[in-house]
Amino acid sequence: MTDRLIQFALRHRALVLVAAALLLALGTHTAWRMPVDVFPDLTAPTVAVITEAHGMAPLEVETTVTLPIESALNGAPGVRRVRSSTAVGVSIVWVEFEWGADPYRARQIVGEKLPTVAATLPPEVEAPQLMPETSIMGEVLFLALTSDRQTPTEMHTWADTVLRRRLLAVPGVANVTPTGGGERQFQVVLSPARLAAHGVALGQVVEALRAANENISAGFLNHRGSEYLVTGVGRFQSLADIGETVVTLRHGVPTRLADLGEVRVGGIAASG
Repeated sequence: MTDRLIQFALRHRALVLVAAALLLALGTHTAWRMPVDVFPDLTAPTVAVITEAHGMAPLEVETTVTLPIESALNGAPGVRRVRSSTAVGVSIVWVEFEWGADPYRARQIVGEKLPTVAATLPPEVEAPQLMPETSIMGEVLFLALTSDRQTPTEMHTWADTVLRRRLLAVPGVANVTPTGGGERQFQVVLSPARLAAHGVALGQVVEALRAANENISAGFLNHRGSEYLVTGVGRFQSLADIGETVVTLRHGVPTRLADLGEVRVGGIAASG
């Protein structure tokens, strides 16, 4: 068979050269358009769900947060395996789908399941969130910010409100997490002596702050053919607004937050 093939090639040299040239051109065209993936993604389509439970112990998070989420996601269509990891105040659940599943369809399935279990979680637990779609082969870049004029709190605020949003607008960026520096806070430092003197409990202060810092819609008013929106604007605009919050009212005399302590701007160590 080999001898006949060699004899055929020798007798039809032109045909063999033309066929070889066509195969070479076809191979070059295919190789040029072929996507090059030196390290292919070897993981099945996976959706990660993170739930924050501030102040809860790992065992409590496992029983009241992780297990209900796993039970709700185990029966989802196309799910092949559910894994989880529980730590202090945080629960992470990985939902793996069958090979070849559409990742966006997988995220939709998980997103439809989460509201059904969110209502059964403890009140102090935040709603479960889908983590950004990433791969184990994705690149992680670290950017460092330094300044001789800005404080760590100001740098963290700028990175969180300006730089993070600009980086998220770059195509291909899945998530940006600012770390380090200080997280800006409006702090109310209460005096135990003033609280006792005015007969005010800490829970009353917290409830007064929560109730005062909101805007309320009151519908609209029709007047001479025009429609006017009626809105009660109550959100804090400055530190003075916080200090003027009325906590209690006794015999027509209000007890303001400024009478119970100090309102200031501070910062705490920020972590990712």
